[in-house]
Amino acid sequence: MKTLIDHLAQYAAYHRDPRNIHTHFVGVPMIMFAVVLLLSRPVWWVAGVPASPALVCAVAAGAFYLRLDLRLGLVMAALLAAMLALAQAMAPLATTAWLLWGVGLFAVGWVIQFVGHYYEGRKPAFVDDIMGLLVGPLFVVAEWGFALGLRKEVQAAIEQRSGPVRLRDLGRAA
Repeated sequence: MKTLIDHLAQYAAYHRDPRNIHTHFVGVPMIMFAVVLLLSRPVWWVAGVPASPALVCAVAAGAFYLRLDLRLGLVMAALLAAMLALAQAMAPLATTAWLLWGVGLFAVGWVIQFVGHYYEGRKPAFVDDIMGLLVGPLFVVAEWGFALGLRKEVQAAIEQRSGPVRLRDLGRAA
């Protein structure tokens, strides 16, 4: 199985322009919440606990993140739990409102992503490896940690494999 560094370095190779990374800080959480929201229906009550496809997917994703790294996995699990709670509160909305929120956030999030990849000059990572869809949110959390000065050893290992974050010159790319 790939390690945390393997996954993040592979994803980071598609995300070295800071403008692309910054768009991911907005777009990825929007997409992630949209998916949780859209999977928040139907709800089944199991032993007094609301269960939905969103819960099943969040538990599986959380286990994946925790297996890769305890600290980042705990942050991801907390974010997933918060998204689940908000999605559960929004699931009873009228179907039209629920769909507008879910599909709207999903579409706008992807537009933001594609703007970032324009700056990057490279296609999204998931095009070459579907795991990029699961690694993207972890990448965003890791990048926030790096910006706060955390996990410098992880950041150094990623940059050793993927290169440093650098501004792409759009004039020379044309």
